[in-house]
Amino acid sequence: MTQSKYSTRQLTLMAMFAAIAYVAMLVTRPLPQIAGFLSYDLKDVVIAVAGFLLGPAPALAIAAVVSLIEMVTVSGTGPIGLLMNVLSTSAFALPPAMYYARNKSLRAAGTGLALGVAAMTAVMLAWNYIVTPLYMGVPREVVASMLLPTFLPFNLFKGGLNAGITMLIYKPVVGTLRRIGMVEAPHAGHAPHRFNWTATLLSAFVIVTSVVVLWLMSRPS
Repeated sequence: MTQSKYSTRQLTLMAMFAAIAYVAMLVTRPLPQIAGFLSYDLKDVVIAVAGFLLGPAPALAIAAVVSLIEMVTVSGTGPIGLLMNVLSTSAFALPPAMYYARNKSLRAAGTGLALGVAAMTAVMLAWNYIVTPLYMGVPREVVASMLLPTFLPFNLFKGGLNAGITMLIYKPVVGTLRRIGMVEAPHAGHAPHRFNWTATLLSAFVIVTSVVVLWLMSRPS
């Protein structure tokens, strides 16, 4: 394959993942918010899958483009929302993309996603402390009092939910893209990953737990 053909295919995949990520954001947008402004967003899953497949730089580009389109179409949070969107998605999707690029194994994917959840949680705690008082128009002390009881569990379980979904759908997505010729088949001698019951059950457990916790957090107190 020539470099020009590879670039065209990569750009096509990036555009496709960006479109799917935008639709995923729209689908989850009506879900109940937590604390009046924290929202679950499925687009991180799509961008994490793109990061596994294409690498960290394309994942970052997709995150920026989708967040910008979201800002100018459906979001009312303006540049602050754009900034927080890019930071959150990038912190979640880039660590697994970087880790997986060095070692394309199931263990590396799981470890990378765990790092992504931790990175997103830490980044959003810091940036919510910095930005949320400006966005909400409240004293910083009010936001500081929300960091551990609200922001920390929300980001942990949001990230856990997205990590679990990513682990479950990545192989089926790649398999489908290979069948339609969008992704190259593995090189000769490269053994495909076998179905792993442990990883599947663990992902399902993380998904169910995260859904329950986020649902409980979204209920009026």
